Amino acid sequence: MSKLKIGFLGAGYIAGVHASILARDERVQISAVHDIVEHRAEQLARSVGAAVAQSVAEVLATCDAIYVTTPNTQHTELAILAAEEGKHVFCEKPMATSLDDARRVMEAAEKSGKVFQIGHNRRFAPVYAELKRMLTETHRPHSAHAKMNRGELLQPEWVGNRTITGGFLYETTIHMFDMLRFLFGEVKTLEAVGSSHEYPEIDDFSVLLTFANGMHATLASSADASWLFPFERLEVFCHHATIVTREMEALVHSDGLEGRQVEFSMHQVSKEEKWGYVQENRSFIDSIVNKVPALVTALDGYRSVELVDAVYESVRTGRASAL
Repeated sequence: MSKLKIGFLGAGYIAGVHASILARDERVQISAVHDIVEHRAEQLARSVGAAVAQSVAEVLATCDAIYVTTPNTQHTELAILAAEEGKHVFCEKPMATSLDDARRVMEAAEKSGKVFQIGHNRRFAPVYAELKRMLTETHRPHSAHAKMNRGELLQPEWVGNRTITGGFLYETTIHMFDMLRFLFGEVKTLEAVGSSHEYPEIDDFSVLLTFANGMHATLASSADASWLFPFERLEVFCHHATIVTREMEALVHSDGLEGRQVEFSMHQVSKEEKWGYVQENRSFIDSIVNKVPALVTALDGYRSVELVDAVYESVRTGRASAL
């Protein structure tokens, strides 16, 4: 079998993470890298033995699968173009920064008939995979609390620029919306309150969600919380049991009336695997080779954008949003 030729559109930090993992996969060859900042493309291409492409068209013409790893607001058009060209697509989250654009991407992905995967890496992180297993096999959750906080929106310099991120919730917090849906199913309603303190956008959110299965959950996300770890945390409440995550580092399970505690730790695992990057890249290539749908589909990407959009709408109108 000939190797799959992989092309990168965007050569920033996350592109480097994916490329370094793919370079170790004997089934693929990273063939081309394009970035509007040429020295970034040159640096990434050099590190993985790829060619520097002078245009998006050149990448599409020479590769079987495309990684869309540009800034958030540039994902939509590139993902649609790659899908329309009949390429397999790995699109970093979010696949769009508006609901209309997310629908366009989903339609293009479905029409293409090729593998289309969204970069919600946390689904593959061992801590969250173990939590999913526990909730499926041994514990029935009835409520939960999630948080995803940042210390600031200053570093890197683009993270506070809405023309690049699409808005604070489209940056890192969208992972937690996807995780809530992954763990607990479809969201039925949500109601959100937001405020602005340090930055020229809404930078603090409190959200109440109900799920189709009867569960309810809260989510808090702040952009100016100072750096206090864990910045990301999920607390799941079950019958005389609590399961708590600490970023992608560990999961603690307290069970029974006596509160017996067991810890599932990933401290000794590399960050690439701990955060699910190794597993999501392997899954993408597996899907192409085995001709099966991706584990995180364009529909999943659409739903995460839909939840973020509903939060902004609820904050704007002061009313709950039904989904």
